[in-house]
Amino acid sequence: MFVLELAYTAPIDRIEAVLPAHIAWLGRHYAEGTFLASGRKVPRDGGVILAVGEDRAAVEAIVRTDPFAVEGLVEYRVTEFLATTVAPVLEAHRQRLPA
Repeated sequence: MFVLELAYTAPIDRIEAVLPAHIAWLGRHYAEGTFLASGRKVPRDGGVILAVGEDRAAVEAIVRTDPFAVEGLVEYRVTEFLATTVAPVLEAHRQRLPA
């Protein structure tokens, strides 16, 4: 599982201008089952996405297609972790430690 942390590097008016395209991009990845949760940080200086994917390279490739990233408006920090304990609603995404 991955935590994708976005940090805005542009003024909020530029973020707002690209926000509809970013929301459409999120929607595509929710429909594909890659994204599990997302939202703005408080204070509003970026956002967070909880994602699943084949591997880090695949997730990083998705990140590069975010309209915010394409337009150079954000920096991403991708953190991979093993979700070995999850709420029942996320049971399908529970991971095992390597042997």
